Amino acid sequence: MNDSRFLWCVLVPMKEGLTELYQLSKTDNNILNSEIIKLSKILVDEFHADKINIGSLGNIVSQLHIHVVARKVNDPAWPLPVWGYKKPIKYKKSQSDDIIKLLRIKFNIRK
Repeated sequence: MNDSRFLWCVLVPMKEGLTELYQLSKTDNNILNSEIIKLSKILVDEFHADKINIGSLGNIVSQLHIHVVARKVNDPAWPLPVWGYKKPIKYKKSQSDDIIKLLRIKFNIRK
């Protein structure tokens, strides 16, 4: 999500037509859970998150996706939810590029 106040990632299973977690096969569910855990650890280790918030909402986009948000006790919304918290402050391109590059390295993803 493009809001520099909160490091907010969205994981989207690469399966068409899914809207709910129960629609994943057991194997795909295990993969998704492993990716959530890996991403959570990266956000804590690399970005010093105090708390990881994980949510599966679909009120606006029904396609199955998981929000993983790195929270810090001094972020502007703490302890409130980040969803709908004021107007987003977008990342500078160089900032988002650096975060994406790091996550690609950590997940061993090549362009």
